[in-house]
Amino acid sequence: MKYKENVLELIGGTPLVKLNKLTRGLKPLVLAKIESLNPGGSVKDRIGRAMIDRAEQMGDLKPGGTVVEATSGNTGIGLALTCAVRGYRCIFVMTDKASQEKVRYLKSLGADVIVVSSAAKLDSPDHYVNTAKRIAAETPNAILTNQYANPANPEAHYRSTGPEIWEQTDGKITHFVAGMGTGGTISGTSRYLKEKNPNIKIIGADPYGSAIKGFKETGKLMAASPYLVEGIGQEIIPENVHLKYIDEIINVTDRDSFNTARRLGREEGIFCGGSSGTIAWAALKVAETLTENDVLVFIICDTGERYLSKFLSDEWMKEKQLLGSERMTIGLLNELKLHAGKQRLISVTPDATIGDAMELMNNHGLSQLPVLAEGKSVGSVRDNRVLSLLLDNRDLLQDPVTKVMDVSFPVVDENVEVGRAKMYLKESPAILVEEYGRIVGLLTRHDVLDIPV
Repeated sequence: MKYKENVLELIGGTPLVKLNKLTRGLKPLVLAKIESLNPGGSVKDRIGRAMIDRAEQMGDLKPGGTVVEATSGNTGIGLALTCAVRGYRCIFVMTDKASQEKVRYLKSLGADVIVVSSAAKLDSPDHYVNTAKRIAAETPNAILTNQYANPANPEAHYRSTGPEIWEQTDGKITHFVAGMGTGGTISGTSRYLKEKNPNIKIIGADPYGSAIKGFKETGKLMAASPYLVEGIGQEIIPENVHLKYIDEIINVTDRDSFNTARRLGREEGIFCGGSSGTIAWAALKVAETLTENDVLVFIICDTGERYLSKFLSDEWMKEKQLLGSERMTIGLLNELKLHAGKQRLISVTPDATIGDAMELMNNHGLSQLPVLAEGKSVGSVRDNRVLSLLLDNRDLLQDPVTKVMDVSFPVVDENVEVGRAKMYLKESPAILVEEYGRIVGLLTRHDVLDIPV
């Protein structure tokens, strides 16, 4: 029989996958290291086990003990897996920037989770790292694993991730791209690769707003500014960021990070988080300068299931003004309108009276209504036209709307981009949204005014 003794034996040995669509026109071989296939869904499974191994070996973590960590989520999950298998309690401190999916995942593994404000400054007792330190100090038989300075973090990658990549590429790797978070992945992996071949170029991908790139280039620690991507970037330089192994750092915007991660899912079938999009964007930029003899490997940090309520939600992306106009269809705009609490499609049938139509428009604050017969658009009622007719003949209120009906609003498929749909609105005050042959919404000129073409 073939089986694993426990889930921890599934950690590591993740495959390399070639990019095909995002690399069209590029010369080098670009390979993604799919760390999302670890049992906890991220690269942090490697260090979760390694840090607990070290604490046990040093005698710091004893049976029945408690593991405490400040985490954006993934390290917590990696630690929680090991704690579940070995019988330790675990407490994790996260900021409100982390997705709810991560919080619920940790709780489902038996962890206690404390969420604090992401606005707390580094020197504040309410900062998530300082909160974790306090909890560890106040909890009997507890340790703080401290992924930012724990040597087991980069050592895990030196002993596993680096050798795997070297073996999987037959030693032909020429460039390695990883994120700049705790520093463990890039520092440990790069140390191994540089020992094998000092000419391998190491590139760190870091969000705009992080202080790491500025520190490497100037030796000065600049003030960090907010960014939305999770799990990478720092306001200080962690001990585990070994800059001597890193040849270049590339800053990436939130927009590029999230849209690249979404493209990896849609075009390559690689369902991943936003930090993987940061790394992939930097990798593709580097690949533009390389030749057919080069082999570039980059890290896919985690699975996209952790971000379904964040950047993988069109509504969230629209709210943060990060959704590119190429993704804004009239179907999505209609969904966003409903999501904002606005009423669903209101219409009348051809046999409705003009009075009924006017009452509907007055009650809902509308200036026009579509007239639908068996789900198909047959005309429209517009208040300015009706009101002008009623001034001459108030008895029209009892007549059917067909007597004052105007031409139908254009019916446009839900997949049409907003930029194209605006052309219809130059001639018509509204358009009807069609979904698989059903009319499901009405959009006015006002609804699309703030959408970029």
